[in-house]
Amino acid sequence: MRKRVEEIFGWTKTVGGGRKLRYIGVARNQMWADLTVAAYNLVRMAKLALNPG
Repeated sequence: MRKRVEEIFGWTKTVGGGRKLRYIGVARNQMWADLTVAAYNLVRMAKLALNPG
């Protein structure tokens, strides 16, 4: 279970560019985080659709 959760943070840091904050202010950084996690979900859904089961 932990591996599955840690994959999200690893993907965010490597592919999503989440090593450090890009913007000043909480709202902009929160929007960046939301969009990054949404992108991860889209990638994951595409992989699940191509390989069901």
